[in-house]
Amino acid sequence: MSEGAEERDRAWQPPWQPPWVRGGGRHRPVAVLAVLVAVVQVAGSFPAARHQVPPRHALDAFAVALLLAGPALLFLRRRRPGAVVAGTGAVLLVYLGAGYPYGPVFAGFAVAFVGAVLRGCRRAAWLSLGGVWLGHLLLALAVPAGRLPGAGHGGWWQELGVTALALLLAAAAELLRFRHERIAARRAARAARAQQRADEERLRMARELHDILAHSISLIHLQAGVALELIDDRPEQARAALTTIKAASKEALGEVRQVLGTLRGPGAQAPRRPAPGLDRLPELAEQAAEAGLAVAVRTAGSARAVPPGAGLAALRIVQEALTNVIRHSAAREAEVLLDWSSPEGLTVRVTDPGPAGRPEPADPPGGGNGLPGMRERATALGGTLAAGPWQGGFRVEAWLPVAGAGEESEADG
Repeated sequence: MSEGAEERDRAWQPPWQPPWVRGGGRHRPVAVLAVLVAVVQVAGSFPAARHQVPPRHALDAFAVALLLAGPALLFLRRRRPGAVVAGTGAVLLVYLGAGYPYGPVFAGFAVAFVGAVLRGCRRAAWLSLGGVWLGHLLLALAVPAGRLPGAGHGGWWQELGVTALALLLAAAAELLRFRHERIAARRAARAARAQQRADEERLRMARELHDILAHSISLIHLQAGVALELIDDRPEQARAALTTIKAASKEALGEVRQVLGTLRGPGAQAPRRPAPGLDRLPELAEQAAEAGLAVAVRTAGSARAVPPGAGLAALRIVQEALTNVIRHSAAREAEVLLDWSSPEGLTVRVTDPGPAGRPEPADPPGGGNGLPGMRERATALGGTLAAGPWQGGFRVEAWLPVAGAGEESEADG
């Protein structure tokens, strides 16, 4: 049997079944609680009526019907909580007004009151509670005046007890409501944090894929143009361009697979190679040289170990900056500077001497996502990034915090 057929079989229920059976486990707690309250009210009222002073009317069929009417309304307490609490309150007043004995008859109204408060029908719940209390007070005044036949009244101490029970019920319901709201708020906060982490992870992956694909596709685009121009006259140079395209596409596929591997489940195999870092700068320079851009890599200060996140961010910033030079500048050379002079951070500077090249028709009019992505990478690590025109060209300068990298490396080792 297919999964769809199994779900249809589970979802379908015979139309003749009562509402507490239809829907499976969703209605089962409602039915169990209603039946339990009915049993408590009926079974507990008979022994409670034996020793009440002054005596009240004996329980008869009408009394049993009233004792069952309140719990029967509880089957609807999730759909109509306000109507249910009002209905159970009315049944309770009819029972007491008929002179039947006190006992667990208040259980059905208490459950309905708490349910209405928890489901947001506080006005209906409080009005019903006030109506029950006021009705009981009027009954207490009517009995001594002889306007109610049959039962006597237990005195004003009993009225004080009912008032105390009403206040206790109201306090318990409000405390439960407050607790449920706090639990719901904590769950919402956890869900919001999980959603924020998911959004941040998607953004990180989008930046990573953008940097990988933009650099590789730009290189492939240039080399494909060279190959098309030279394939007839200089086939050897065209072959070299095609070789470069093959190597660049293979490298891009490997990095894309590594990034997409983070989408696997918790038990997925870990990446087979570490995240790229500054040790791949010479490879970037070679790839840029194959695209016709000579890159000079300089270092100021003493190089030191950096955390993996900072190393990856520095590499991607350099990669994106060089890609922008290849795509948007007429310059055939660029300079990359790694400045280690600051003891707390690393300054990465990529300088394009210019001038700006002619924009391609496919370029978006407002610019792409390269500069915002670089700035987001630096900001995520607590660093800064500045980019803009410089002496007829363009410069990108990022500062990344790397303090304590030595201790982290030793701990990792």
